[in-house]
Amino acid sequence: MSVILATAGYDHKIRFWEAPSGICSRTLRYPDSQVNCLEITPDKQFLAAGGNPHIRLFEINNNSQVLSCDGHTSSVTSLGFQQSGRWMYSSSEDGTVKIWDLRSPGYSRSFDCKGPVTSVALHPNQTQLVSGDRNGSVKVWDLGVGGLKCLNELVPDENAPTGCSPIQSVDVSEEQLIAASNHGDVFVWDPTDTRNFVPIVKFRAHAPGSYCLRAKISPDCRHLVTTSSDCTARLWDTSTWELTQTLAQHQKWVWDAAFSADSSYLVTASSDHSARLWNLRSGEVVRQYTGHQSAVTCVALNDSST
Repeated sequence: MSVILATAGYDHKIRFWEAPSGICSRTLRYPDSQVNCLEITPDKQFLAAGGNPHIRLFEINNNSQVLSCDGHTSSVTSLGFQQSGRWMYSSSEDGTVKIWDLRSPGYSRSFDCKGPVTSVALHPNQTQLVSGDRNGSVKVWDLGVGGLKCLNELVPDENAPTGCSPIQSVDVSEEQLIAASNHGDVFVWDPTDTRNFVPIVKFRAHAPGSYCLRAKISPDCRHLVTTSSDCTARLWDTSTWELTQTLAQHQKWVWDAAFSADSSYLVTASSDHSARLWNLRSGEVVRQYTGHQSAVTCVALNDSST
């Protein structure tokens, strides 16, 4: 099982795909709601799906649900795993970020973010979380002993003439900490200096009138992808923050994207009921994944060799 590729959305189904052929190999029913987010454990053994308000954990090899993580009271907006897969983190419109011990259905810690949380990401140092919320705030949280501590908070748009925009997506690597507002502005910080929380770069990723839906840093830290209601995904060079590619074959909103482990390929998920696999060297679609009956809002890909 070298490549795990899964998509989900508003048709209450999680589909697993044979990435090279585009064939749907199996389908899981998610009965509670639409699926908002997907994540695969680093060891490729489990898939987590976040809906409204539950998180379901499935064992990939036998298609069985092994855990229901209950504690959020509204839509789960993003989730992820610690690097060895011992625990999971999640964000929700209920205003919290939660930490889950995967040996138990209940959460072990909860962070009050004072507003609906749209995105959360784990710092590579495994000791900090970064969250973004609809109040326009980016927060850095300490996960150390006696945690539940907000190390820093910034509203990057607070002095804008039109007021602050909700933060739609955050991500963090060893080299960049980024936040994208739903109006398409991207803010970049130095992740090693979260106490001096001043953006070092700001740029507009998508045209006024469109919404930015997701922003993710590639595994090699050389590119950022942003997805949008303008039906495109855009690639940005993280050394210059110049636009390098516009991927524009979807017909409707592009909700999510996932890089391959070597950063050479990207899978995008769209309201046009499809996902697409892009070769980032050529900018061409090499595979299309069709079968969903409504919007595809999330994608998870794990093709790592470790």
